Amino acid sequence: MLPGPQSEQARLDLARGLMLRGELAKAESAILQALQEHPRSFDLRRILAGVYLRTCRQSNAESLLTELLAERPGDIGAAFTLARDLIGQCRSNAAAAVMCTCFEHARLDAELVIQAVELLDTCGRERDAEVIVQRAIKLGMDDPRLHAYAGMLEIQLGEFQRARKHYLFALEHAPQACEWHIPHGLALMQRYRDAQHPDFARFTYLLKQGDLSDKARSTLLFALAKAHDDIGDFAQAAAYSRQANSLAHKLTQWSRKQWRRAIEARLDANPIISRLEPQTDFVPVFVVGVPRSGTTLVSELLARRPRVCNRGESSSLPTLAQQANLIGSPDPAGLQHAAKTFAAQLRQDDASTMRWFIDKQPLNFRYVDLMLALFPNARVIHCRRDARDTALSLWMQSFDEEVQGYAYGFDDIALVMRDCEKLMAHWRKSCAGSIREVRYERLVDSPEEVVSELATWLELPPSEARIATDPPTSGIKTASAWQARQPVYARSIGRWRNYLQYLPELSKFERG
Repeated sequence: MLPGPQSEQARLDLARGLMLRGELAKAESAILQALQEHPRSFDLRRILAGVYLRTCRQSNAESLLTELLAERPGDIGAAFTLARDLIGQCRSNAAAAVMCTCFEHARLDAELVIQAVELLDTCGRERDAEVIVQRAIKLGMDDPRLHAYAGMLEIQLGEFQRARKHYLFALEHAPQACEWHIPHGLALMQRYRDAQHPDFARFTYLLKQGDLSDKARSTLLFALAKAHDDIGDFAQAAAYSRQANSLAHKLTQWSRKQWRRAIEARLDANPIISRLEPQTDFVPVFVVGVPRSGTTLVSELLARRPRVCNRGESSSLPTLAQQANLIGSPDPAGLQHAAKTFAAQLRQDDASTMRWFIDKQPLNFRYVDLMLALFPNARVIHCRRDARDTALSLWMQSFDEEVQGYAYGFDDIALVMRDCEKLMAHWRKSCAGSIREVRYERLVDSPEEVVSELATWLELPPSEARIATDPPTSGIKTASAWQARQPVYARSIGRWRNYLQYLPELSKFERG
């Protein structure tokens, strides 16, 4: 320790050095001693909050950071530190409030705005993230990246006209906008009616640029395929899709061998004997199946009912399964910790009146045994759709997630479909009462009837909601963001027939 009275800077340098060396107890002692000499030092108190966080004293850190932000509402460092800690505590609503207040007072910087947007978007606070980025744009910040982020958020929130304006700004002002997959976003937020729409010429021109990465070229080709599909030019749509998938397949790290090994391990795993007690005020609803089989539509329609919260495609379950070694014969303590963590991540701090929480990660069909070990009262909705329509929809879509890398080849799509059916049949042998199948074709033909049946099975409270008119309740991050906000339609049923002469591979798929 430094002897005698010292300047604030000297005390700060000492504390920071101790922190860097991991000597937290000494750092805390030094800071407390320094605060006797400099009791109102903002920086010393902020470092002390860091010590509290690193020594797992969250309540102390939160109190101190809140005090600091009351003094300086625009302090970026304190705001980000507190927000990240609140998110770690599954308090994303409180974290969003901290960030929004800070960015009302802080001197704005494009990099900091982007960091805030990414932080809030990751934890499902799209509306708050949009408020921050829109404020920056209104204050005259014309960085094209901000417009790209604004467009991304508005697509998720269903503000498609506003999103288009921001995306066009990004395209016009940033040569690298194709690398941000802006054209693909433009194509997904509407249904084209004829080839005179300016996007057709725009996408074709951009495709001729020689400096595109393979990923950007692939997503641009997917955008052109989607545009031509909209206007019924199926030959050209198929041709663009072949080019797009050829590029995307080369880029993906998805492994057929690793997938098969994982599925076989799931089929051969010993039953999970331990079962936790149901949580009466928390009923997780897992919507699973092959992607593009109606999982987003089912989730959005159910979320319009009272006391139902749709958390979208959560990564919580597979992450917990891998981190906590819960597959096979987990111990009760491990299950208890995982159940508490999962429930907290879905509850957050913005849904106190909710009881049913939807997790619609389609590939969670791999973990049905774990779902029911953690939550015996859980319900699993298995979405199924004609395999030919599902395969076509997957093959014509660009995905950001590496786990969807199988979608760029019909053989891999067929493999994943077969394995989904095998696993779901396997789970039904032991827990059929917890699983309900929904056929996409019946859902779009009779949505009120199907949702009513699901609501009865889930024991949802009565509702006056009309699914034909009620809007989605939250942001949608999937490629179905536009479709899920349209009146339920059946035009996608039998869509595969339009492509059979151009894609003979579809004939290998059974109806399913």
